[in-house]
Amino acid sequence: MITNELDRLAALHSSGKLSDEEFQRAKSRVLAGEAPPPGPTVSATPLRRSRQDRWLGGVCGGLARSTGLESWLFRLLFVALLLMGGVGLVAYVLLWIFMPQD
Repeated sequence: MITNELDRLAALHSSGKLSDEEFQRAKSRVLAGEAPPPGPTVSATPLRRSRQDRWLGGVCGGLARSTGLESWLFRLLFVALLLMGGVGLVAYVLLWIFMPQD
């Protein structure tokens, strides 16, 4: 049971869904035999621009990773919004500026 939980935590950590600090806290709780805290045990992935899944600035890849959707959906959304008055370009540039990179 403990090994299954540790394997699950290691998989979440390696996929980037748990930060180093969150992984260490969760691992110490499992090893100490403490019950998990009530509610969701894994926090949402922070918004960060992707270094791997990128065409321009990595915004769509970062949004895809944090939401679990495909990055091409976000690219399509930004292009559609671009064609509707340029809102997509403004939104993309703002996200590019304010989202930290991986």
